[in-house]
Amino acid sequence: MNNLTDTLRYFLIIFLELTVLFLLISTIVTLIVSYIPPAKLKRWLSKRGIAGNVIGALIGALTPFCACSTIPMTLGFLTAGAPFGAVMSFVISSPILNPIILGMIATMVGLKACLLYFIVTFFASVVFGIVLEKTGGARYVKRVRVKNDNSHSASIQSGPFGKKLQASFRSALSDFKVVFIFLIIGVSIGSIIYGYIPQEFITRIAGNHNPFAIPIAAIIGIPLYIRAETAIPIGLALTQKGMSLGAVIALIIGGAGMAIPEMTMLASIFKKKLVMAVVLVIFFTAVITGFVFNYFL
Repeated sequence: MNNLTDTLRYFLIIFLELTVLFLLISTIVTLIVSYIPPAKLKRWLSKRGIAGNVIGALIGALTPFCACSTIPMTLGFLTAGAPFGAVMSFVISSPILNPIILGMIATMVGLKACLLYFIVTFFASVVFGIVLEKTGGARYVKRVRVKNDNSHSASIQSGPFGKKLQASFRSALSDFKVVFIFLIIGVSIGSIIYGYIPQEFITRIAGNHNPFAIPIAAIIGIPLYIRAETAIPIGLALTQKGMSLGAVIALIIGGAGMAIPEMTMLASIFKKKLVMAVVLVIFFTAVITGFVFNYFL
């Protein structure tokens, strides 16, 4: 009965915290982005050299887009003539370095962990974007068009502050409806882990002493978690049960960056070799970030 009470209490507290965080961060970021015209984003991204990669990673980090928005934007950047490497930095950073993930990590783990996560994943997005361009990844882009309805985006872009704020909140609420089921699943699994799985069991197989815990966690994230909103509450529960923070971070990056829906949509504009390259890039990012976390934290 005590375990059940702890499980239900954990579920309620974490679910409410993540719900408020998601709606608040999504509304604020959508409102900020509404003041930046899409044409200006494309112009910034068109900078050559490493500056384009840095800007691409920043745009990905500042936009809480799901795959349904990221993929059309990616194709739009490519069609507009943006450098391939800069676009790939955007593709890499968008799922693993968005404000939702950063906000959740800051709240659940701490600001130091959030800053370290940002630095490592941002650096990886820039570097791997350059690598993919230098190795000729551009030849694996399909010649396709992705339809995208910009009417909702246009409604946020126009009007006074009050109207933009309302439209931004409606957009955040619409996004929340999409992730609601994934959040419920993640918090439910995390609650069960918190309430019923012995701490000794988690520590033995995924504690700091196991060097294979991080790459295994990154691989597990691919098929198991289809959104970061699902992975983060599970990772939080695993951390409290003794799993190394590095393994948890690797699991979150693997789940957010290599999620099956995102990879499926990427396959609509990229050939198989480039999709596999993106998967490998996310995997290495997850593993590197995990080891960095264990070393510093």
